[in-house]
Amino acid sequence: MKKAGKKMLIIAGILLGIAAVLFIVWVILSPGTIRKYDGEKSLSEKFVMEVNGAPNGFFINSVNTDNPVLLLVSSGPGTDDYVFTDKYKDMRLEEDYTVVYWDYRGMGIAYDSDIDEDSITMENLLKDTHAVTQYLKERFGKEKIYIMGFSGGSHIALRAAKQYPEDYAALIGMAQAVTDSIDRDTLMYNFMKEVFTERNANASLKKLEGMVEHLDDGKVKCTAAWVDYVELVHDAGGGTIWNKTEFEGIVLPIIFAKCYTVSEKINYIRGMKMYRRAPISKETDDFDYRKEITELSIPTYFISGQYDYNCPWELVEEYCSILKAPAKDFFLVPDAAHSPLWENPEVTCDILRKIKEMTSDE
Repeated sequence: MKKAGKKMLIIAGILLGIAAVLFIVWVILSPGTIRKYDGEKSLSEKFVMEVNGAPNGFFINSVNTDNPVLLLVSSGPGTDDYVFTDKYKDMRLEEDYTVVYWDYRGMGIAYDSDIDEDSITMENLLKDTHAVTQYLKERFGKEKIYIMGFSGGSHIALRAAKQYPEDYAALIGMAQAVTDSIDRDTLMYNFMKEVFTERNANASLKKLEGMVEHLDDGKVKCTAAWVDYVELVHDAGGGTIWNKTEFEGIVLPIIFAKCYTVSEKINYIRGMKMYRRAPISKETDDFDYRKEITELSIPTYFISGQYDYNCPWELVEEYCSILKAPAKDFFLVPDAAHSPLWENPEVTCDILRKIKEMTSDE
């Protein structure tokens, strides 16, 4: 017994030693640095500042600050997106725009455990958007900037463009949220069923059927938790990154990102969880912009990946056809799912370059 106990202690010591070494390596590989450029007018900044009484975070990348400013409203809401720019090195949007990745109040690098979760409302986030926009216009000497909402952040960007059109040269919705309805549930279901049938993935098909209710008109309604339904979409290849699971597409990039320190990575997750509890989470339920926002007074463009069934691209194309705007277009990016800017940067950056050219006199 004494020998067995001693052996167990040795094994435990070895395991603890390995864990300590891995943690040290993780710290070394998490310096918290972002892209740097040569050039007199280039800019690389990462900072937190107070906006309307709450901490907000910013990653700013620009090869030339004379270029137009593009405010990227992070996804989720509550998920920082610079992690993808860190991972997918071929994405070089900063050559055409001064790109501002915004971590809104209390999320990402701006996470604050003392923040009042009840203050995280759509009303406050729209006020923050307006304040951030004024700051960027003044700092970079621009009459107008571009605003691009990504996924969950497209709720905020769309509403900001409606409320403050004088601030923006154009609105860009990437993986635009359109509706929380059976239309979305049905498109997601049909995609998953087709993929899992082709794979002969009977266990996944059974899981899928257990998540929906079939309606008389042939459509389906998701009856499961939304997070579980989206996870299954990832398994089918239509999630954050084409043909990658949620772990591969989201978790691993966060773990190995160099743009965050270890504490920032931990706070990243804490901020995501906080946003799921905050009022904004409920406020972005039961929406349908096809009925609620049908007209904008600025040029509006939508970009979707051809395999995006997190925010199904067919709904985005439909919304573009319904929306009244001075100029509008819908772009479908091949070989991409929910994150076309990083999955197929050549095509997506070319689209964004064309949008800049089309609206340069706006």
